[in-house]
Amino acid sequence: MPEPRTWQLVAGSAVLGLALATGAVAAAGPWDTGQRKAERARAVTLATTGGAHHAGAPGGPAPRRPAPAPSAAGVLRALDAAGATGTTTRPGDDLAAALVPLLADPALGPLRTASVVDAGTGRQLYGEGAATPMTPASTIKIATTTAALSALGPHHRIATTTTAGPDGRTVTLVGGGDPTLDHTRLRALAGATARALKARGTPSVRLAYDTSLYQGPTLHPIGPNENLAPVTALMTNAGRLDDSRTGTAARSSDPARDTATAFADLLHQAGITVQGAPAPGKAPRGAKAAPLARTDSAPLADLVERTLTHSDNDLAEALARQTALAHRQPASFTGAAKAVHDELARLGLPLAGARFADGSGLDRRDRISAALLTGILTRAADPTRPTLRPVLTGLPVGGFSGTLADRYDDPATAPGAGTVRAKTGTLRGVDTLAGTVVTADGRLLAFAFLAGDTTSPFTARPALDRLSAALAPPR
Repeated sequence: MPEPRTWQLVAGSAVLGLALATGAVAAAGPWDTGQRKAERARAVTLATTGGAHHAGAPGGPAPRRPAPAPSAAGVLRALDAAGATGTTTRPGDDLAAALVPLLADPALGPLRTASVVDAGTGRQLYGEGAATPMTPASTIKIATTTAALSALGPHHRIATTTTAGPDGRTVTLVGGGDPTLDHTRLRALAGATARALKARGTPSVRLAYDTSLYQGPTLHPIGPNENLAPVTALMTNAGRLDDSRTGTAARSSDPARDTATAFADLLHQAGITVQGAPAPGKAPRGAKAAPLARTDSAPLADLVERTLTHSDNDLAEALARQTALAHRQPASFTGAAKAVHDELARLGLPLAGARFADGSGLDRRDRISAALLTGILTRAADPTRPTLRPVLTGLPVGGFSGTLADRYDDPATAPGAGTVRAKTGTLRGVDTLAGTVVTADGRLLAFAFLAGDTTSPFTARPALDRLSAALAPPR
């Protein structure tokens, strides 16, 4: 999708062209505390599997451009300097000497892969099984968000709308797949809908709600859990039953019905009588439809940064389905898997053995190689691809933000604090980390470390942190 103008996060023109070979390597992994809780609960019922820890309108003003995430400054400085020198902090042999002993840590289990790439040249500096597909856990969100940005662009917004039927006596609340819809925006939508109805001389209506944009199962294979609401096109605050915005929380079993019920109450408060309880239904299409009001999500760039910083599973699944819709695929787990794969293939990335069973990484059937993860991160650093920049700026900052806020706090990992930006990932027996680091001479490196059959996240996480900190400038 062509970019209307250079986005504010784009690095300066000092960045020279990148030699982005399709074989650029990557490996990764996420850390989701609540995800482990969900898997542990699932393990109780499945003995052989289971768990561990872990409102704008068309023609209106231009969308607000997102402010950079906390990671932006360091990342963009490195991008700006990337073309200034052809050297890296360490030659490949020295890098291997530093990483090999750390990668051999028993805490990482018997299955581990690694990839380190110079993001300024696309050259692999270190690799260990980099092309081997592994269970990525939440690092798959790097792939999910990249595909969404590539397919839709950073300014895309997700709409929730209301429509009146031909008889004027039925209003349908239509879900567009926005899990960030909150009570404030729902109230504004109800108010705008009420004003439109009053202007039409309609003081009383029946209310239907339409979730038909999504297809297939609403429940993730992991089952009901505190990490992910039923995946539906209509929900408020990601189906959370408390006031939280991130992390685990009790979830509604029917977020669409709950949202429609709340909307009916808000319509009543706005002076419209709603007859009976809201009921599922499909909005009229074409000439029979009378649009009433809409509310839009934040721009996709913002949604991507939020997805990565907080490892937001609900947003990740929503972005995967938005990608499916862009590819004219069913907005389902299956359709999203094909669309994400096809969009990454369009970017020329190494997809041998890759599988995208979901968008969040909760599904153990997901497979990603280290080469794919570092390849994606290198594409996101390419100055000719500003659309992908939020993939870098959304990564949590070591010791400061998101899922890395409580890491890099001991002497062995301290060089990574404020320097390492990475997506975490953890399932029972799976621990991963993938991201970027700025070297002493201002180079941006992309890295991915994936470990399988680990025995404890409490030993595997520090081992991964030591690997990434070894790439950072000494303090």
